[in-house]
Amino acid sequence: MGDKYNMKNPSVKRILQEVKELQSNPSDDFMSLPLEENIFEWQFAIRGPSETEFEGGIYHGRIQLPSEYPFKPPSFMLLTPNGRFETQTKICLSISNHHPEHWQPSWSVRTALTALIAFMPTSPNGALGSLDYKKEERRVLAIKSREAAPKFGTPDRQKLIDEIHEYMMSKAPPVPEQRSEEDPAAAATEVAGEAETEIITEQAGEAETENVTEQEVEENHEVEEETEAEAPRVSKQVVATASSSSSSSSVHRAEAQEQVVRVQKAGDDRLFTWAAVGLTIAIVVLLLKKFMKASGHGAVFMDES
Repeated sequence: MGDKYNMKNPSVKRILQEVKELQSNPSDDFMSLPLEENIFEWQFAIRGPSETEFEGGIYHGRIQLPSEYPFKPPSFMLLTPNGRFETQTKICLSISNHHPEHWQPSWSVRTALTALIAFMPTSPNGALGSLDYKKEERRVLAIKSREAAPKFGTPDRQKLIDEIHEYMMSKAPPVPEQRSEEDPAAAATEVAGEAETEIITEQAGEAETENVTEQEVEENHEVEEETEAEAPRVSKQVVATASSSSSSSSVHRAEAQEQVVRVQKAGDDRLFTWAAVGLTIAIVVLLLKKFMKASGHGAVFMDES
């Protein structure tokens, strides 16, 4: 592609760099390529932003790059009916040629397409080339946009559009099912289903509670029976323990009393022994006095005394 153009031209050089970058780092949210015969003319397709009425849609369009690109902004045109922008009309965005004062040379085709996706669910506020369809109408258009690529331009351009559409469809998730906001029958059916589910859940909860209550009553009854059966055994054990403790206390008291008696008896025995010794000494002394008196030695002892 570069052989057809002057590689010294800054615009050509920049455009070819962007083509290479988009091919080496593709996105699932968009695809864009220049025409073979004119690299300033691009075809693109974007995927509708998720969680919006555009989700699942494939929206085709064209980009015209000025000869002064990237110092001047490109222009954008949608080809797929979408309910947000008019088709085959240059749209007014801050990234488009309608507001060159906002454009930055550092921005690229990738930057512009990312911004375009973000603009899809915003309010049009009467901007040039904008539409304000209802959400339901936009959802219908999103589904229809997947059926086939729009017809536009020459056969070579149409071939490129079809290739881009095939690629985007291979990456696009299925369109989420959306219930119409004006469908009262569907709403009533949904409410009835929720009410039935709630009733069934409540009945199941009551039945489960009742079963749990009965089980608890049976378990409490079994515990009471076991308690009653255990009570006599516990009483007997307490009585036996008390008796054993009483007997042990009596034995201890008897032993203590016996020790006291033994101590008292030993003291009495010692007292009697000393009394006997004293009495014996007294008798011996009396006998000696009588003997000495009888033998005449008593006067000597009396005088000396």
